[in-house]
Amino acid sequence: MRFHVVNFPNTQTTKHYQPCAYTQKIRRFAIMMTELGHEVILYGGEENDAACTEFVTIVTKVEQAEWFGNTDLYTEPNNLTWKAFAPHWTTTNERAITEIAKRKRDRDFICLLGGIYQQSIADQFPELMTVEFGIGYSGVFAQYRVFESYAWMHSIYGARSPADVMNTRGQFYDTVIPNYYEMEDFPFSDTKDDYFLFIGRVVEAKGIQIALETCRRLGVKLVVAGPGATPPPELADYVGVVDHVRRGELMSRARAVFVPSLYLEPFGGVHAEAMLCGTPVITTDWGVFTETVQQGVHGFRCRTLREFCDAADAVDELDYQRIRDDAVARFSLDAVAPQYEAYFERLTTLWADGWYTA
Repeated sequence: MRFHVVNFPNTQTTKHYQPCAYTQKIRRFAIMMTELGHEVILYGGEENDAACTEFVTIVTKVEQAEWFGNTDLYTEPNNLTWKAFAPHWTTTNERAITEIAKRKRDRDFICLLGGIYQQSIADQFPELMTVEFGIGYSGVFAQYRVFESYAWMHSIYGARSPADVMNTRGQFYDTVIPNYYEMEDFPFSDTKDDYFLFIGRVVEAKGIQIALETCRRLGVKLVVAGPGATPPPELADYVGVVDHVRRGELMSRARAVFVPSLYLEPFGGVHAEAMLCGTPVITTDWGVFTETVQQGVHGFRCRTLREFCDAADAVDELDYQRIRDDAVARFSLDAVAPQYEAYFERLTTLWADGWYTA
């Protein structure tokens, strides 16, 4: 199989850009499908460390600096503008169209994660199948879609007709495949230090106030990492935005990682990353967590402050090796790559009898 995979306008497909979860999904998807022996043509900025058959530059660093200023995502916020006619989208989309046109063959796949902001690429090639291959966002347009969780798939389905959900129909050629990670980035430790961790965007929607209040009530140490508002020093040790090495260190040594998202979390990569380090997670009780966090095994799903406090008291009794092993079996590249291959093989039947293929 052959895949045309297009990155975002504001990043490079390198591990350095790990603060952008979707850039990393694109990068790791290229690695997975290449290692399975498929052809992957990857389109993006000037730098790339992902395995692929061919890498094609469609945006320069000079242009990124003009559009976004500092684009390393560590010292500045993500300045990507979600407007379809912004120059960074129109320019990179037009260049992707030009380069794909030079290389396309019958029955190739186009793989996108920019939703409606990259729809013009798909529209230019109606003879090919375009797949949104890791949906954790709204603004979905493609006919063929991979969702990060059943929670998010059902959310998107229900959003079509919220007043009459019973008349909403599923789509046979959608699927659910979880996010996927490189194991070397997540060291395992069965010895934990005396702190809890919150890592991610330090904003209300991510539930930072729940982590702060829980640790304040219990009188325990909370380390906070990520972009956003700096918490008061008397409530948490703030270490800023960290790279993938420091992230692994912090996660592997924490007693538990708080991921108490207030919204319907499509996936919440932080909680999977923590479990890959063998570290329990403390989450809310909705969204993806209902699919990935087995209560009292991988951590705890909570609905009241008392439950969050009880969870923090109980995490030391959990089996760190079990947490790690279960996460590797679900979220490693080796575990997820065959799921993607099987999904795309299902799509290839559409060139024959499709759903009726014997």
